[in-house]
Amino acid sequence: MLKLKNKFIFAPIKTGYGDQTGIITSRHLHFYQLRSKFAGAVTPEPMYLDKGLREIPTQIGIDNDDKIEGLKQLTHLIHQFDTRAIAHLNHPGRMANPNIPGNYFLSSTNIACEASGATPKQMSKDDIQHAIDLFVAATIRAQKAGFDMIEIQFGHGYLPAQFISQKVNNRTDEYGGSFENRIKFPLEILDAVKSATDLPVIVRISGDEMIPDGIKLDEMIKFSKILKEKQIEAIHVSAGTVCNTPPWYFQHMFVPKGKTWEFAKKIKQEANIPTIYVGQINTEEDIENLINNFKADYIAIGRGLVADPDFIGKYLKQVKGNVRPCLACAEGCLGGVKSGQGLQCLVNPQVGKVIDVFEKAKQLKNVAIVGGGLAGMQAAVTLHARGHKVTLFEKNKLGGQFNLAYLPPHKETLKKIIDYFVKEIEEKQIPVLYKNPDEHDLVGFDEIVIATGSVPAIAPIKGLDKYFWAEVLEELNLPDNKRVAIIGGGLIGVEVASRLLAKGNRIYIIEMLSELARGMEAIEQNFVIKALQNENVDIYLNAKVNEIKGDKIIFEYENSSRTLEKIDVIVLATGMKEYNPYKNIQLGKPVYVIGDAKHPAKAQDAIRDAYETAKRI
Repeated sequence: MLKLKNKFIFAPIKTGYGDQTGIITSRHLHFYQLRSKFAGAVTPEPMYLDKGLREIPTQIGIDNDDKIEGLKQLTHLIHQFDTRAIAHLNHPGRMANPNIPGNYFLSSTNIACEASGATPKQMSKDDIQHAIDLFVAATIRAQKAGFDMIEIQFGHGYLPAQFISQKVNNRTDEYGGSFENRIKFPLEILDAVKSATDLPVIVRISGDEMIPDGIKLDEMIKFSKILKEKQIEAIHVSAGTVCNTPPWYFQHMFVPKGKTWEFAKKIKQEANIPTIYVGQINTEEDIENLINNFKADYIAIGRGLVADPDFIGKYLKQVKGNVRPCLACAEGCLGGVKSGQGLQCLVNPQVGKVIDVFEKAKQLKNVAIVGGGLAGMQAAVTLHARGHKVTLFEKNKLGGQFNLAYLPPHKETLKKIIDYFVKEIEEKQIPVLYKNPDEHDLVGFDEIVIATGSVPAIAPIKGLDKYFWAEVLEELNLPDNKRVAIIGGGLIGVEVASRLLAKGNRIYIIEMLSELARGMEAIEQNFVIKALQNENVDIYLNAKVNEIKGDKIIFEYENSSRTLEKIDVIVLATGMKEYNPYKNIQLGKPVYVIGDAKHPAKAQDAIRDAYETAKRI
C-alpha cells in the first residue's frame, strides 16, 4: 500500500502554465501549492519524455537534466504539507500534437489517430527500445527531483495502450496478435522502470476504452493480475481513449458518473490489488459513496480540486465553507489549455492566477447589486467576503438566464453552480429583494453594481412577430411533436434543438455562418452535432431568413429562395446584446457594469468579471 497521510490523490491534469521550455514556472508552483495542503499525494500534469513528444506546447518536461532543479522546487513545495509527489510519465505515441513543430509520431501501427490526424511510423524494435529508455531516463530524473512515486500511463489511448488495443495494434510480430503479445511492450516498460528505481510504481489504465473493438474490462482484469505479480503498488482505473472517446477520457458531464468506479471495483475484486478510483468525483456525497459502498483504497480527484482547491479540506472538516462545485463541463479547464491561456475554470475565477490579492476593504461601503444571475451572485459573495454591506436585487429568480442552461439533455450538472451561490447568499444572510429597483430604491447606497445581463438580439426579419427565445426550454413552453424552425445555429440554437428533438419535434435549423455551434466547447460541440444528425433535423448553413409569412419561412440557401411550410413554432437564437436599463440614468454615485450587462459572453467570463470588479470596490 502507498504510504500517504490520507487516501486522496490530486489526479494529473494538463495546466498549460509553462513557457515552452518545459521548466516549472511560478504559475505551476502557485497552482500546486493550493492543492497540496490536504491531499495525501499530488500528481502534477503529465510530463513529456522527449521534446518531440509534447501534447501541448507549454507542457512540463522531464526529458533533460535541466528540468530537475525546477521539479525539485515543485516536490519541495508539495512535501511541505506532508504530501507525497507522484511523477506521471506518459508517451503519447501517435497522439503527439501535430501542430507543434518538431514533434514525431510513433505507434504500434501506421494508422493515424482519429482525433489528431498525424500518420505515425509503425515502431521497429529499435524504436521500442528507445521508448523504454525514455521512460527509464525520466524515472531516474524523477527520483533525483524528489518525487516519491512513479505513475506510468498505460491507458487513455497513449502509446502503451496503442499496443494493448486490438483496434490499434495491427502488428504481426511478437508485439501483436495475442493478448500476451500486445501487453509485452507495456510490461517491458514496467520492468525497466522498476529496475531503475526503488520508488513505488503505480500504473494507470483505461478499464474500458468504450468502443466496440477497443480495450475491454475482461482484458484489463487479466492485465491487472499480471501487474500485481509484477508488484506494482496500485492501479489507477479510468476509461476512454483520446482518439475515439474523449468525453470518457475527460470525464465530461455527457458521460454517466460512476462507470469508472464500477470498472475499478471489478478490478479490485478480481485482481485483489490496491485500486485508485477516479472520474467526476466532485461532491462530498461522491466521496462518501466511494468509501462506504465501493471500499475505495484511494480516491483521485482532478477537476474537483481545480474548481475548489479546498475540496478535500472541506470534506475532512479542516476548512469551513461550501464546496464550489466542478460542473464536469470542460469549458474552462480544457478550453483554457486549448486556447493557450492555460488551465482556467468556469466556476472559479482564481484559477490560473499567479498572484491574486484578496484583501478586506479599507473603507466599508453599502453596495447595491442589481441582477441576481451568476455575475450578480459572484459579486455579492465577493463583496461580502471583503466586508462590505451588500443588498441584491433580482426581478425573478436567482440564477437569471443560467436557469435555462441546465435544461438541455445531459447538462443537469450546471445547476450546481446556481445552488452553490444561492446557499452562499443564504448562509451569509445577504438580503435579496425581488424587484426591479428604480432610482429611489438605490438612493441610500454608496455604490451600485449593474448585473442585469443580456437580452436576445432581434434579427431584422420581415414579418417576425411571434417567436420564442431560449425560454422555449422551460416545461411550460416546451413544444411536443411540432414543426419547429430555429433561426440561428449557435450555442443557444443547437442546445434548444437537442432538447426539442427529445420531445419528438421536427427541427429545422437555419444558420447564416458555415459552422454549427461556433464557440461551443469542443467535446460538447461534437456531441451535440452528432445528436443532431437525425432524420428529424434539417440543417441549413450559409442561409439567411428573409421573410416570415404566417406559418411559412422564406430563406436564401445555396443561391436560391427556399420555403419551409406549416411551421408551428419559431425559435429566435440570433445572438445576445447587453441589457442595462440604467444606462442613461444619472444615479449620482459610482456605478460598475459587469458580466453580460457590459458585454455578452460565456458564464466563465461573467463570473471572472464580477470577481475582479468586486475586488476593486
